[in-house]
Amino acid sequence: MAVGVGAGPVARSQSGAAGVVIVSAVRPGPAPTGPSGAGSAAAPAAAARAQPPAPAARFRWPLDGVPRPARRFAPPPQPWLPGHRGVDLVAAPGIVVRAAGSGVVLFAGPVAGRPVVTVGHDAGLRTTYEPVRPGVRAGDRVAAGTPLGRLRPGHMGCPEAACLHWGLRRGEEYLDPLALLGLGPVRLLPT
Repeated sequence: MAVGVGAGPVARSQSGAAGVVIVSAVRPGPAPTGPSGAGSAAAPAAAARAQPPAPAARFRWPLDGVPRPARRFAPPPQPWLPGHRGVDLVAAPGIVVRAAGSGVVLFAGPVAGRPVVTVGHDAGLRTTYEPVRPGVRAGDRVAAGTPLGRLRPGHMGCPEAACLHWGLRRGEEYLDPLALLGLGPVRLLPT
């Protein structure tokens, strides 16, 4: 079985006459190159060794503890259609919101009247956090776990007093931020 996530090689498993393809949402870091890259006949063990560390090793929850998701990632079928481009995490108003991974603050301020913080990470990934009263400024370097600000109440669609909307993008593509923790959905596709 070749191991891969996102832009790298696709994981495949044969079971009887039917094959299965496992697809995951995101892979921080560059796609593998050389003999263990996609399309190679290299041994499965070599392909597994060539993979970068699991996303969970580089990213953490943006809230302390393990928050309860109130609303999951539900991307629209077309970029201009409505959908949910992140995950809403239930939390108490005023709680500290932390950087999910190391990077540079790209933006901290209002967007359409809502306070937002955006952090740029390696491999073109960007995480967004809203509604967060910023405690950082654009250009600040942050490590995973660095406080970004405090959660404001009143996120639209939140069933509780406050929810953190946590988003993830690579370029213009919205991705499931839970994939950074190894918790994103896995889809099994016929081969």
